[in-house]
Amino acid sequence: MKTLLVTGGAGFIGSHFVKHILEKYNDYCVINVDKLTYAGNLDNIKEIMTLSNHKFYKGDISDESFIKDLFKKHEIDIVVNFAAESHVDNSIKSSGLFLKTNVIGTQVLLDSAKNSWQIGKTDMGEPLFKKDCLFIQISTDEVYGSNPNSEIFTETSKLAPSNPYSASKASADLLALSFYNTYKFPVIITRSSNNFGTHQHVEKLIPLMITNALKGYKLPVYGDGMQSRDWLSVKDNVRAIDKIIHHGNIGEIYNICCQEEIINLRLIEKIISLIPNCNARMEFVNDRLGHDTCYTMSSDKLRSELGWEPKYRLFSELDKLIDWYKS
Repeated sequence: MKTLLVTGGAGFIGSHFVKHILEKYNDYCVINVDKLTYAGNLDNIKEIMTLSNHKFYKGDISDESFIKDLFKKHEIDIVVNFAAESHVDNSIKSSGLFLKTNVIGTQVLLDSAKNSWQIGKTDMGEPLFKKDCLFIQISTDEVYGSNPNSEIFTETSKLAPSNPYSASKASADLLALSFYNTYKFPVIITRSSNNFGTHQHVEKLIPLMITNALKGYKLPVYGDGMQSRDWLSVKDNVRAIDKIIHHGNIGEIYNICCQEEIINLRLIEKIISLIPNCNARMEFVNDRLGHDTCYTMSSDKLRSELGWEPKYRLFSELDKLIDWYKS
């Protein structure tokens, strides 16, 4: 039985991933760590809390003694690091917590995993790591910055983050890659586009618009609302991460996206149209500082090398998502 340490496993994407793994595989044990800030919620994982192959710990990934102790208690084979402060607006107001969690927390996990997994050295002094260990760093398309000139971002595109959140994630990516380049540490990075699905916190665009529309509240739209985003189902994202864990190549980066961009205004109009007798109206507000206009990203590498394809499309899933938030 392999043991996965999943950080941020009570959050939106992390909880979907943990449930996916435990439902699909009988030979995996999940050590689930979450700080349970406002964005982490035990209700997201209540149906798996009593499973014998799932153990939950409340803790902070930047707490070195806590993380080291986890590696001593459990023979961890794979780390999947979802834990992150992720709301751009919050990073603009105060960046310190984003650096602590997203950068220092990643460093603590990398160091702890490296020290736990190293079993010796080569004749050249390079570390030798135990077989089949793997560190998956979960990142975001926002590390590439905005692309108003319609450049298509690939895994080799330069990093140009526009705000403290994306800068902290880019820093964590570079740190993870440095462990591969320096130690040949077994790390893979995933960069996904905007996720949608159940259990997402209402601070994010789609849940905010759905819940406000259901209540008849105003729908705040940044700037002119012409920002475009690629929307990826969280179910497709965890399927991709699963495939990358089992078939991905060490030291690589994989973009995960549908390659179908939707303008924010069109998305909000669609939400309004799907809610019967909706009397909510859009209200245009001052644009966010450092707001990226669009991200055009390619997932061709993931599709061609690992055979992944998205199964779910946003507009075909929106009615079910509205029903979930309504309930």
